[in-house]
Amino acid sequence: MSQYRSRIADKLLKEALEARGAVLVQGPKWCGKTTTAEQIAKSIIRMDDPVRRNQYAEMVSINPSYILEGTNPRLIDEWQLAPKLWDAVRYEIDRRGKFGQFILTGSAVPPDKKEITHTGTGRISKISMSTMTLFESGDSSGTVSFQSLFDGESNVSGENQTDLKGLAFLVCRGGWPLAVGQSEGVALRQARDYYDALVETDMSEVDGVERSEERVKLLLRSYSRNICTQAKNTQIRADMLANDTDSLSEDTVLSYVNALKKLFAVAELPAWNPNLRSKAAIRTSNTRHFVDPSIAISALGLGPKDLINDLNTFGFMFESMCVRDLRVYADYLDGTLYHYRDSNGLESDAVIHLRNGDWAAIEIKLGTDHIDEAAKNLLALKANVNTEKMKEPAFLMVISGTAPFAYRRADGVYVVPVDCLKY
Repeated sequence: MSQYRSRIADKLLKEALEARGAVLVQGPKWCGKTTTAEQIAKSIIRMDDPVRRNQYAEMVSINPSYILEGTNPRLIDEWQLAPKLWDAVRYEIDRRGKFGQFILTGSAVPPDKKEITHTGTGRISKISMSTMTLFESGDSSGTVSFQSLFDGESNVSGENQTDLKGLAFLVCRGGWPLAVGQSEGVALRQARDYYDALVETDMSEVDGVERSEERVKLLLRSYSRNICTQAKNTQIRADMLANDTDSLSEDTVLSYVNALKKLFAVAELPAWNPNLRSKAAIRTSNTRHFVDPSIAISALGLGPKDLINDLNTFGFMFESMCVRDLRVYADYLDGTLYHYRDSNGLESDAVIHLRNGDWAAIEIKLGTDHIDEAAKNLLALKANVNTEKMKEPAFLMVISGTAPFAYRRADGVYVVPVDCLKY
């Protein structure tokens, strides 16, 4: 067995267990939820065990308390296969009156929520896991820390160790734990296998609705072509119709998109809504992202060489990889990741907003040609935020794929290679 690589979720899970009776760890298949939970669990039951699955389902139907017996914290893997367990866990937490009793892991939303009568508020905490960030996979030196910048650190340092070819590989490989440390061929296969599972089984099994494999492929391709944009479902439908001879209703497209969400395959970025000095209208649509950019790469049938030959597509996929990492780092910092767009053309690819009101705006550029433009845009956004009602930004940053080193510009904007970042 390969050695366990520390995850940012280790800290989140430990802290959540100290404050609640149970913790639900949710995220896409193969992102490492079970392995992470196993590091702290004292007993385990796997609801998807092919030998005992039917027996477990019958036990839950008759008396779910049998499933909950075991040394705590007890890990119940793929709990959503028996939704009645949710209420049973909530009841057992109330009966015992102790924190740190159970860990639930799931790679999909339960298909039938009718069997759940209690929200779990106050008893069951939730954390989300993604695929691995570059720092977790060992592909970032971590010399520039977001925590340190939020704490007031003004100096940054670090050298870019990844060339354009290496970046293309990292985007296509994704952060799948099984891909890390493998040969290029084996590593790239992991994302394609995940994509195949989405198309062939998962999209129909998630809620019991039979879906056309060809339409799933069309949806994934369209979503991939619209990555990092605020494309509406109507635009995705129009894109799909160009390759679909049958009628395709908006409700059908919505059903397919919702199935992706239930599988945690997509992770859309919500819009930030700050107090502004101007009367600009803030664009409120979410930005489209998969939980890992390698899913989009697989849907489009691309590889590292294709990205190098198409730098425009490469730029979007690189931005999505950075957003993946930033979302995880924001979770670690007790914050939320947003994007910002307004009617005056001001934008920020990412905004980290912490619970205490601290915030930072970030632009993402694959190359170095547009760093000046990105910095100017960030400074304009800073000037437009009403600091009488909000704090000044803790920092402004341009994340680059090819900048040779991390530095602070004369205007105060940081420029940091992506392979220097950590939480």
